[in-house]
Amino acid sequence: MKKIASFIAIATLAATSAFAQEKTVASPRVTAKSENVAISYGQPSKKGREIFGGLVPYGQVWRTGANEATEITFSKVTKFGGKTVKPGTYTLFTTPEKNEWTIILNNKLKQWGSFKYDEIKKNDVLHVTVPVQQLNAPVEKLTINVTDASLNIQWDKTGVTVPMSVE
Repeated sequence: MKKIASFIAIATLAATSAFAQEKTVASPRVTAKSENVAISYGQPSKKGREIFGGLVPYGQVWRTGANEATEITFSKVTKFGGKTVKPGTYTLFTTPEKNEWTIILNNKLKQWGSFKYDEIKKNDVLHVTVPVQQLNAPVEKLTINVTDASLNIQWDKTGVTVPMSVE
């Protein structure tokens, strides 16, 4: 009987330790979808930091999220910022500036961040420039929403919108 009780106690302790070691992911992978478009990105939080011009420097290519670079999938031919994109999956990079952002679609998938962007920029499919919108209230978590009419990126007090339309 003592052996069974000891076994149960050890099993319970092991199970409790295993669950205690599970961590909440700091920047979980989030997916947003519309009928034609799906986007998957790592969602970092502001956590009191200066985001644009600080954590995300102006004038440098950014993965537009955390961890693995953001990927966007189009199921139909789409006008993205006025330029035609074929159906498929692309890595989405951005180059934030104070007053405008350059949005980049690249066909090299599964990139970790934007660290090797200079090596893969020859695979860029398009660049579009969009104006920055100053938001009234800060957005704590990077938020990317899509409709078949637009891609919207918001974080801290900055937002950008890329117009889209299915051809």
